[in-house]
Amino acid sequence: MESKGNINGMIPSEWKLLYENALASEKDILGFRMEGEGAVSFPMGRMRLESTRDPEEGQKANLVYWCPEDFPGDLAISWDFWPIREPGLAIMFLSAKGAGGEDLFDPALAERNGIYDQYHHGDMNAFHISYFRRRWAEERQFHTCNLRKSYGFHLVAQGADPIPGVPDAAGPYRMLIVKQGAALLFAVNEMVLFRWEDDGVTWGPLLGGGKLGFRQMAPLIAEYANLKVYAS
Repeated sequence: MESKGNINGMIPSEWKLLYENALASEKDILGFRMEGEGAVSFPMGRMRLESTRDPEEGQKANLVYWCPEDFPGDLAISWDFWPIREPGLAIMFLSAKGAGGEDLFDPALAERNGIYDQYHHGDMNAFHISYFRRRWAEERQFHTCNLRKSYGFHLVAQGADPIPGVPDAAGPYRMLIVKQGAALLFAVNEMVLFRWEDDGVTWGPLLGGGKLGFRQMAPLIAEYANLKVYAS
């Protein structure tokens, strides 16, 4: 398998490419699972996500699109991001599992359909990083990236968001998450926005492996490509 080396020391040099997905066509998303009502298209040869519901419906208009693979607890996730239409909000979920350690798609878990409460006070645990927060006026006035840990709605780390608004966005913006042991790092275009270490007590036990998923809050339209996951 391909060896990553490291990007400014952020990814351990011994980690290898575990999963690669160009997200360039319909064949690349076989097995992906949509929660909520959304459309997936590839007008620019990259995965475009958008809600098919009226944003005025609030949380009912939001969506989560899950990669079907299970990934280990120590990993690096990178992907390209282009914001196409705002306002809205983009999130990456990782380490997502049922609250009792079940597979995230276990039919015994409570139903999820894009409403945010189901993901932070529902039948699952996960990290969620919001990295393009343009839905509410206060978010547009002061751009931040937020790391939350669930179960619960625990804001555990925060950093400045360097991505400009859609009129000035060029893209692609290369996103990177590195989770190793209790430590988690988030970077955009190799600029580290925050590092955080979980004590395994204050916000619940350490999270291990699980699934990753793309979340959008309507009416955001965004595109994604070149999803890669590295691990030991």
